Amino acid sequence: MRKIGSGNDALSDDQLQALVNRARLPRHVAIIMDGNGRWAEMRGLPRIAGHREGIGSVRDAVTACRELGIYALTIYAFSMENWQRPPDEVNELMTLLEGYLQKEMATLMEHRIRFKTIGQVHRLPASVVHWIRAAESATLANDKMVLTIALSYGGRAEIVEAILKLYDDLQKGLFKRESVNETLVGQYLNTADLPDPDLMIRTSGENRISNFLLWQMAYTELYFTPTLWPDFRRRDFLEALINYQQRERRFGLVKEQIQPRSGVRQG
Repeated sequence: MRKIGSGNDALSDDQLQALVNRARLPRHVAIIMDGNGRWAEMRGLPRIAGHREGIGSVRDAVTACRELGIYALTIYAFSMENWQRPPDEVNELMTLLEGYLQKEMATLMEHRIRFKTIGQVHRLPASVVHWIRAAESATLANDKMVLTIALSYGGRAEIVEAILKLYDDLQKGLFKRESVNETLVGQYLNTADLPDPDLMIRTSGENRISNFLLWQMAYTELYFTPTLWPDFRRRDFLEALINYQQRERRFGLVKEQIQPRSGVRQG
């Protein structure tokens, strides 16, 4: 949980960044971007205005990860449950996503950021799927960072799909039943090519993970902040990293086992 009044408010952006220990950065940060609608409603604006403003926060998070050397950033943009929202809002979100992909392609290529998606992307409008596949194809060889957007995504659905694929391969005789373990299951998930998230950030004051990366977040550090997503900018991201670095990650061990063992990664 974020601690309000930690003393960082008086620091400049450069001073705050200097507090970030680059030797203990997370390899993978996951973000639930929550509060766009509330941000807009508080200002008497349509909900889509909050989503548009939130794009600036996405850019800040991507830029911070790139500059600090964080390898992977995964953002929860549209859940399977979000299909139940009013059709007009869903359509506006799809248009916003398509525009984002078109505008950001040059930045992704310039900074060698690979773009990928997870979720039931086939359910999205054809024009959006076209730009998604174009971005994934164009950036496939980029190797400095991976930006993943979860679209029409649900953690439980991902696990079910993984089980079905694993079962099919088991029936084909590609491996034996005795070979099934956590590592093998992980290879059938959408994130098989990524490390599990070290840090998950959720904005807007909600303290739950909402069906996001359920398998992958078994040992993830959780950071909840009341800040609404459109207001969550670079400083807020840096504060989340500092909070993360103040924690001791034991992975089931005791403190005495961790300290002398350089092989157990705490950051």
